[in-house]
Amino acid sequence: MDKEYLIKKWLNEELIDSEKQAFNKLDDAFLSQYIVDNAKYFKASHSQKIEDFDTFKSRYEASKKLVKKLNWFSPLLKIASVIVVSLGLYFTFFFNNITVIETLASEKTSVELPDHSLVELNALSAIEFSSKNWDDNRALTLKGEAYFKVAKGKTFDVKTTSGIVTVVGTQFNVKQRNNYFEVKCFEGIVKVVSDTIVMQLLAGDSYQILDGKFTYGKIVYSSPQWITNMSEFNAIPIKNVLSELERQYDVEVTFNNVDTNRLFTGAFPHDNLENALFAITQPMNLTYKLNASNLVVIHGK
Repeated sequence: MDKEYLIKKWLNEELIDSEKQAFNKLDDAFLSQYIVDNAKYFKASHSQKIEDFDTFKSRYEASKKLVKKLNWFSPLLKIASVIVVSLGLYFTFFFNNITVIETLASEKTSVELPDHSLVELNALSAIEFSSKNWDDNRALTLKGEAYFKVAKGKTFDVKTTSGIVTVVGTQFNVKQRNNYFEVKCFEGIVKVVSDTIVMQLLAGDSYQILDGKFTYGKIVYSSPQWITNMSEFNAIPIKNVLSELERQYDVEVTFNNVDTNRLFTGAFPHDNLENALFAITQPMNLTYKLNASNLVVIHGK
């Protein structure tokens, strides 16, 4: 049956049973909703005049056009959103091209920089640099500890939250942990700037700021011991030593009746946790207990 014919008869409440069945089967969802929402305009009241079918039809057709317009516009919004996100990703990856290298607990890795300088990254550490703009921005950001072998004649800056290390064709180690900043120069010359302290280190020099206190020292090794799986310390609080143990073995260390500011001088290996714990606790007259859940408890006497 003709749709307009059915609507007109429905408005005049003249539908017979067969026509009501046909009317109820109309599949125009918008029409049904429109009739429900606008029923007040077609039912008698004390203050409103009932509109005729032609007025109703005109408003309905106008509403249909609006809905079609919105439905056509909605996909364009989605497409525009996708384009905006895609462009953002494009500019991020192809123009900035930031490289981030991270290590997990008990993990070490080697990285080659764009100028072929080499970086050895210690456990729970990270470096970040722009490989695309390396020639114009020869700098990287370090969190944790890394050993650098800089290509001859090349210069760049190592930025940390504690200071900046500027180098020219040299080998050096930078360690930046909580309240602990250390630079050791093994070859060439290194310039270190930290707060108001500016120093130039030569091969064999060591620069350290621990809990705000500056210390200058000497080193006897030709490279950092951690790259050979040994962590060595010279008069470092035992809490810092055991923090390094946590990074190298992915364990958690707690203390029982221990002065965590006692200074430790010595080393521990990275390949055997029991041996490492013995190397730390025995010289300090401490004991330890290792639980199955990778929890280590250090006991004082």
